[in-house]
Amino acid sequence: MTSVNPSSAPSDDSVHPFRLHIPQEELTDLHERLDRTRWPDELPGVGWEYGVPRGYLRELVRYWRHEYDWRAAEARLNTWPQFTTTIDGALIHFAHIRSPEPDATPLLMTHGWPGSFVEFTEVVGPLTDPRAHGCDPANAFHLVLPSIPGFGLSGPTPETGWEFRRVAGAFAELMRRLGHQRYGVQGGDWGAAISRELGRTLPDQVIGVHLNLLPNSGATHEPDARELDALSPHERKRTLASWERFQEWCRERQGYADVQSTRPQTLAYGLTDSPVGQLAWITEKFKEWTDSRDRPEDAVDRDVMLTNVMLYWLTGTAGSSARIYYERAHADYWGTPPGPSTAPTAVADFAHDNFIPLRHIADRTNNIVQWTEYDRGGHFAAMEQPDLLVDDVRRFFRKLRETPPR
Repeated sequence: MTSVNPSSAPSDDSVHPFRLHIPQEELTDLHERLDRTRWPDELPGVGWEYGVPRGYLRELVRYWRHEYDWRAAEARLNTWPQFTTTIDGALIHFAHIRSPEPDATPLLMTHGWPGSFVEFTEVVGPLTDPRAHGCDPANAFHLVLPSIPGFGLSGPTPETGWEFRRVAGAFAELMRRLGHQRYGVQGGDWGAAISRELGRTLPDQVIGVHLNLLPNSGATHEPDARELDALSPHERKRTLASWERFQEWCRERQGYADVQSTRPQTLAYGLTDSPVGQLAWITEKFKEWTDSRDRPEDAVDRDVMLTNVMLYWLTGTAGSSARIYYERAHADYWGTPPGPSTAPTAVADFAHDNFIPLRHIADRTNNIVQWTEYDRGGHFAAMEQPDLLVDDVRRFFRKLRETPPR
């Protein structure tokens, strides 16, 4: 299947098996486009300061064209049982990977932008089958890995309004259809916003919320002396660092979000027509948002990164995935404080993520029961530090099993 067309999706609530298969003519078309790339000029000696360096991207494109093996990636993804179902007018693709342990905890894991369910490649085995990985089988999970509506195999969406709260509602219905009445949720980036919303609105169904990014928890103004004096030395240091990183974000890094929040359709023409454009738009984030030094491959596997790009390219969802930014920015709730959540919540803070979360802010609207700060890793935790993420998830849900919240 090349792409998912919601307009042709069944209108019932049944779940349909899905197997990924891209026709060879689409791969041939990609190769021909890569061969005909029209390269821009570049200023000498600027590195990554102006965006993705041409020399780096030329080499990555050469590898993509001549060495990267989509069929191997496709076969690996097809080892996961995959399905589609129609919810709220949108076709939703997901992998549903059951643990061999019958009492495993259902866990919904949600990616963000510019990610996909491919992000979870290295954590699926340890989470679903800990026994096979030398760990306690009591820490097993049944995994549900959806593609966000509008993203990849769940796209494009057929109408406006698909912001993260609507996505959370659709995923709640997905879990109901799969028979999971009580489950955990996990996510980063948009997956964090969606996961937190599920816990906030469905505390009787969501047993715990594990996040590797906590929205609205960083410093957004310069702290004054009174604010800093009220904090512990550790939290004071983090607050100052959080403010510095936020300023750097506003100055240097938020341009992509401004474009996607205002004119996603205009952006879509270039990214949908040019595979190198789509590659550059995504690859830049894998460099800037990870614990990398000179190139994204310092932090993430090159082939997995390209597989992630392929899912955007082959489905033509550059524009529809960007629309989630527009829908949030134009929603009635935009700019209002986050609603309080009583769901037990864990935060895994990886040192090189975009923002530094602050515990004293997080505690205002979240029921934080586990807070862990790591000195390595970045935005794509499941790809960069899968072992750390797996251990953090296991530890959190084990804690909930051993000490159920009152």
